[in-house]
Amino acid sequence: MPPYVMYVGIGYDIHRFVKDRKLILGGISFDHHSGLSGHSDADVVLHAIGDAILGAASLGDLGEHFPDTDDKWKGISSQILLNKIMELVGEKGLRVNNVDVVFISQEPKISKQKKEMEKRISELLKVDPERINVKATTNEGLDSIGRSEAAAAQAVVTLTHNS
Repeated sequence: MPPYVMYVGIGYDIHRFVKDRKLILGGISFDHHSGLSGHSDADVVLHAIGDAILGAASLGDLGEHFPDTDDKWKGISSQILLNKIMELVGEKGLRVNNVDVVFISQEPKISKQKKEMEKRISELLKVDPERINVKATTNEGLDSIGRSEAAAAQAVVTLTHNS
């Protein structure tokens, strides 16, 4: 094996906005009039990151590990799911090197809580906050995201061997 191997994964998630549900993004609660609908807490940011990590480690996807048909995962915090993913990755002798994630939504604006999200994600992944990048964009009024009916996230993650 070469002295330094990098594994790359990509993740994507989308959920509908619904009334009377707390909005959680990147493990942080947002004061917003709607939350995201899902079997778990519907944290699209952590879901995209989790899927990217699983992909980089060749461990399948979120749906395989945490199916929405299993009541065991109903309402669960995505932070717990991410912890379980990190255990699986650790068992393969891998660790997160860096994360780049984009939140895609017309609202809410995340700029004021972006650093807090990066810090929380770094804690969950046990990686320096300098290796976590969170950004946001809109869909310029196009499709369900542009009409503020949904929010999505995409993530790219690199993994390396534990040293």
